[in-house]
Amino acid sequence: MRSVEDSFADSGENGGPLHCAGQETQRATVKNKQTRKLRIYHEWMDQQLPAVDIHMVTTAFTLDGYRIERNLGIVRGIIVRSRSILGTVGASLQTLVGGDITLFSNLCEETRAHAYQRMAQHAAQMGANGIIGVRYDATEIMQGVTEVLCYGTAVIAKPA
Repeated sequence: MRSVEDSFADSGENGGPLHCAGQETQRATVKNKQTRKLRIYHEWMDQQLPAVDIHMVTTAFTLDGYRIERNLGIVRGIIVRSRSILGTVGASLQTLVGGDITLFSNLCEETRAHAYQRMAQHAAQMGANGIIGVRYDATEIMQGVTEVLCYGTAVIAKPA
């Protein structure tokens, strides 16, 4: 007797075999659905997880009015983003006019904010109430795909 998992795999979902015409199209559709579900899940998780209070995060190595009681180590938030074709075309049109390319500015700001949020959540998961020495880094992985990293040192700080 076939299990539910076997039936699911044979339906073409989850990368299983397909037994009908248009296999590549169906695989691409299934892959897009899986990617969309994963993105929705990560966005939901980002909203659900507790994070370190924004007032307890700094680029300095001290928190004014607090003493660092314990250093918990490095925390990071990583996000990899790509430009969409429509966004790239729109930004290209904006370059003809000159000035601020708002489509890219907004994408960069949103990406940095997302990496920052993930870092703050990572610190909260470690039990930290503050993050010091916060920095950003960006690396182009391939043309049009960039990794943004936000990192710092998670700490437990007590009022001085």
